[in-house]
Amino acid sequence: MYNKIGFIGFGKMANAIAKGIINSDFIKKENVFAFDVNKEALIKSTQNLSINPVFNEDEMLDKVDCLILATKPFVVDDVLDKIKSIKKETLIISILAGIPIQRYELKLKESKIIRVMPNTPAMVNEGMSVLAGGNLANREDMNFALNLFSKLGKSIELDETKLDAVTAVSGSGPAFYYYIIDLIAKAGNELGLKYEDALLLSTQTALGAAKMILNTKMSPDELITAVTTPNGTTAEGNKVLINSDIKEVLRKTVFETNKRSIELGKK
Repeated sequence: MYNKIGFIGFGKMANAIAKGIINSDFIKKENVFAFDVNKEALIKSTQNLSINPVFNEDEMLDKVDCLILATKPFVVDDVLDKIKSIKKETLIISILAGIPIQRYELKLKESKIIRVMPNTPAMVNEGMSVLAGGNLANREDMNFALNLFSKLGKSIELDETKLDAVTAVSGSGPAFYYYIIDLIAKAGNELGLKYEDALLLSTQTALGAAKMILNTKMSPDELITAVTTPNGTTAEGNKVLINSDIKEVLRKTVFETNKRSIELGKK
């Protein structure tokens, strides 16, 4: 449907997306273009991926039929001014955090917009991307975008009103899991393990536990029951978790993140 993709802004996340679509052969590398204000970094990145550097926005608009916006959110109005001559047939996909679809549609009135909340594990093809479509994006547009972001992990479509909650759970979520993984590793270190060994144990266990949920389709409660022997070691650890305030701490973490996402979206 769309076979020439361009990026405006080519930082780490844009690089990850480009790698995913190239490595999966979703789009041929000769049909991938990138623009960034940092020309030195742009040349280096595009050479590493064997894709095409572009040195101004107008040139980009002539080359692509799908444009991915991946700049810093605070420059969005300037970027939209520079691409206002974009053809209405061009699909625009934004990964800018906190910028609502309405803001794009007010500037680019005839454009098809899809907003995406990805997360950083996309850099290792284990990302979680949530997509929401604008008024003019049709079913084919959304299916294309879902397929594109599935090359970076998993992708689903939700209503845009859910994206602040998505930010709290998956957008910012990796940082929360890093913290928990590190705390468990440090506890192992206190018990006599080398920190490096404990970190590997904690990290691989987290990865394995996540895959058990995804691959077995069992609920977390069912999996807890399956691994817990009455009066055994896991049961003893579970008692500590159940009797602690960890449930409220994690709930507050997610709720406060959601609150901040809403605040940023209003600026």
